[in-house]
Amino acid sequence: MERPSELVKLRNHRPGDMTYIAHRHAVVYSADYGFETLFESHMSRYTAHFLDNFDPASERCWIAEREGQFLGCIMLVKDREVPGRARSRCFLVEKTTRGLGIGTTLAETCLAFAKEVGYERVGLQTYRELSGARRLYAKFGFQIVKTAEEREEWGRKRVSEIWELLL
Repeated sequence: MERPSELVKLRNHRPGDMTYIAHRHAVVYSADYGFETLFESHMSRYTAHFLDNFDPASERCWIAEREGQFLGCIMLVKDREVPGRARSRCFLVEKTTRGLGIGTTLAETCLAFAKEVGYERVGLQTYRELSGARRLYAKFGFQIVKTAEEREEWGRKRVSEIWELLL
């Protein structure tokens, strides 16, 4: 019998995906973590910036899907401020498919590509309340390198964290 994660296909982004990624982040983060509606405009600007500056030699966006249905995504983008460093961004797994290995598959694919194209490290930003994502980051060897003081962000008090992995 096939595991559910074996039925999942990963593909690169195509037209319409960035808008959908911003939409799903807004919906999921609002429902699960109480993020306010301005988060959607932030995600829309971020995904537009990705498209406007996309470098296919060193950046990617992967979409996980099953039979054409969006299940999750992750991006790897060049850190234009720190040479040799990439950032993992827009990591999301739909709530209905969490625990099936989709997040692990997305993260493995992202980190393998980062190594393949010669990045020395990968950083990411998350929030303390995203416990499932934090467990996955720790599993892959990411470590917290900076923790911000609690502050009002996206409609609630939150603690932002910067994590990093040396490749």
